[in-house]
Amino acid sequence: MKKTMYRIVFIICLGVFLYAGYGIATTVIDYYKNSREVAEIQETFYEPTSAEEIVDDVPVAEEEDGLSIRPEFQELHQQNEDIVGWIKIEDTKIDYPILHSKNNEEYLTQNFNKEYSILGSIFMDYRNDIENPSKNTIIYGHRTKNGTMFEHLTKFKDQDFLKNHPTIELDTLYESIEAEVFAVYITTTDFNYIQTDFISDKSYEQFLTQIKEASMFDTDVEVTADDRIITLSTCDYELDNHSGRMVVQAKIVE
Repeated sequence: MKKTMYRIVFIICLGVFLYAGYGIATTVIDYYKNSREVAEIQETFYEPTSAEEIVDDVPVAEEEDGLSIRPEFQELHQQNEDIVGWIKIEDTKIDYPILHSKNNEEYLTQNFNKEYSILGSIFMDYRNDIENPSKNTIIYGHRTKNGTMFEHLTKFKDQDFLKNHPTIELDTLYESIEAEVFAVYITTTDFNYIQTDFISDKSYEQFLTQIKEASMFDTDVEVTADDRIITLSTCDYELDNHSGRMVVQAKIVE
């Protein structure tokens, strides 16, 4: 009887061990695969391209309103038409394409090649439109254990890092944007920091006031109802394991 019980316990423990090992192996493989794919995408984006190569090899894509897609995006746009931009923050691993879908779920678990990935992708809120920008453009990314995606947003919790990295570089298909960070805070989804449009300047000003009050640090960046902002959002576990969020917000200056 005891031998039978020992065997049952052993089999159960072995099963748990194998299942856990499979999960860890799957995660490691996904991390490795993702790092290779990101490196290839970065190489395509940053690779210098001559005017002759653009004309001969890649047709210039245009939208209905006649906006031409910038050369550095043309090849990537052919690979995935959901690409709308690129985000880079110095001295972090944040250096990724920004994707855009009809919902905010698709790229939570899909990479640039539309394959399943636990890391997902960096993506823009489905309500935003790069051709007709809202007051608040929201960009999401997972917080990962291997330091990729939006994990390094947490560096902004350090005031010295913020002081030395006050700007965020963002490129869209049509223009380059620089934004000055004016707010860093921890919150939950109960706070509607992802509101995109506002019924009046007054309501937008009230929104901006709430943001400034929530920020960990005071900055010298003045934000008014005439300004557009960028919101970077990732998970945070300080306030709540499920609804906790870390938010970095910046004013577009050019």
